[in-house]
Amino acid sequence: MEIKITLVCPDCVGQSIKKNGIKSSGKQNYCCKDCGRQFIGDHALDYKGARSDINHRIEFMLVRGVGIRDVAEIEGVSIRKVLSVLTKSKKNILPKESHYDNLEVDEFWTYVGKKERKLWLVYAYHRETGEIVAWVWGKRNYTTAKRLRKKIEDLGVSFDTIYTDDWNSFIKAFSNDVHIIGKTNTVGIEGNNCRLRHRIRRCFRKTCCFSKKLINHIKAFRLAFFYINYGYI
Repeated sequence: MEIKITLVCPDCVGQSIKKNGIKSSGKQNYCCKDCGRQFIGDHALDYKGARSDINHRIEFMLVRGVGIRDVAEIEGVSIRKVLSVLTKSKKNILPKESHYDNLEVDEFWTYVGKKERKLWLVYAYHRETGEIVAWVWGKRNYTTAKRLRKKIEDLGVSFDTIYTDDWNSFIKAFSNDVHIIGKTNTVGIEGNNCRLRHRIRRCFRKTCCFSKKLINHIKAFRLAFFYINYGYI
């Protein structure tokens, strides 16, 4: 019985691989002919956290509502490894369009450390494409709402109509726009709020999974935003 193993470079994903000596541990060392990266094949690794596909697997589970400790248990890696993948993740999220016919805006509360330390997400959502266009973090006040309006402008995004509920801060922040107030027009973003609470473990309604650090909190949401907007991670 013959077993064939296909090796892929962890950096450039190239398949032009050659043998490159033996490690001190006695394991075969390989070298990528395209980028020069040296590595040991996944099949010979003792620690699962060093596998070439582990980072992607961790990120995918995080955006599907799996908690940090559950990911560590499922993948057989340390909690520190999972948190490292989360904090080092870099996802570039830009609006897909420069003009939208309408945007829905709403606020979404979370907390870091304890429930008394509430942190508010205020964001703009396009119902037809299901895209999160822009967002800011802060307190539930006019300043945060105004920051969202400025961020939309700084991103070079324009819109015909803005839909919000009757929160006074929204009324003031979007006073110069075509602004329609009412829960009837924010059904899309309310549904997306529910989706966020299913996608991000630390946002489940009844859970012990919460962020102890602000950076971990923001990174977890950014991963989820990327996954929602582009459909992959």
